[in-house]
Amino acid sequence: MSKKIITPVASLAHILPEDYRDLVDRGPHGKSVGIKDLGSFKEITEEHPHCAGCGVSLGVRLALAALPAPEDTLVVGTPGCSFFALSQTALNYSNTAFGNQNSVASGLKRMLSIRYPDKDKDVVVMAGDGGIADIGLDMTLHSWFRGEKISTIMLDNEVYGNTGGQESGMSPEGQVLHMAPKGKNFKKIPVFEMARTAGCVYGAKVTIASPKRLGMAVNRAILLARELGPTYIQIYTPCPTNMKFSPADTLRIAKEAGRAHYAFEEFMTEEAAGRIAAMEGGQEVQED
Repeated sequence: MSKKIITPVASLAHILPEDYRDLVDRGPHGKSVGIKDLGSFKEITEEHPHCAGCGVSLGVRLALAALPAPEDTLVVGTPGCSFFALSQTALNYSNTAFGNQNSVASGLKRMLSIRYPDKDKDVVVMAGDGGIADIGLDMTLHSWFRGEKISTIMLDNEVYGNTGGQESGMSPEGQVLHMAPKGKNFKKIPVFEMARTAGCVYGAKVTIASPKRLGMAVNRAILLARELGPTYIQIYTPCPTNMKFSPADTLRIAKEAGRAHYAFEEFMTEEAAGRIAAMEGGQEVQED
């Protein structure tokens, strides 16, 4: 994988939008950058079709900024709101049939391990709650049962955002939605707890209102997956369009969730804890 695949040939460069050319020239490839450096490099084109105040687009941007080696990262997604941003990044991106992303990611990781035995190639699933927890839950779980060395990142807006606001398995109990006019009848699917039971060596639950913690968690997850096994990150990415709040209130909603049902949590195996201590030298990330 290299920057060549996103660099336009000279004869076509002049017809591409300026923000795309800027993405190629100022993208994160080959640089040691992270959340703290946002604004000094480009992780996505400006002209994406997300709604104003979209939590998913911010979640994508923060997760991409935390990748330890973007030029050697393959992101696997599925249809949904996350697709719009991910298809406009300077990364290798593969879209799959809805819910099939962890199966595809498993195959790609195995293939890359054979093709590049002496180099780390990170495969990261990044998709919404519908793809990971509803339609794709079986494939998500089985990739964890098998111990696939991939990272799974759920962009949890707690609703089917791009198809009209139907309830998701991750919608909170009692939430009133277009397809749940009396409120959802059951609790959120406990995917975070299931990840621990199913064999993930590391997991974290965080909101977009805590970018430093989000960046730390994504970075840890990907580095640990290289050697130890599957990892899981669950990011709260509230949806103003379907949850009916002002786009200006997205971060406020996320902060409130971070003090309630989306309080920061981590789990890790003993071996993962040892690796983290060795990698980070005991440094702690302060709350944002």
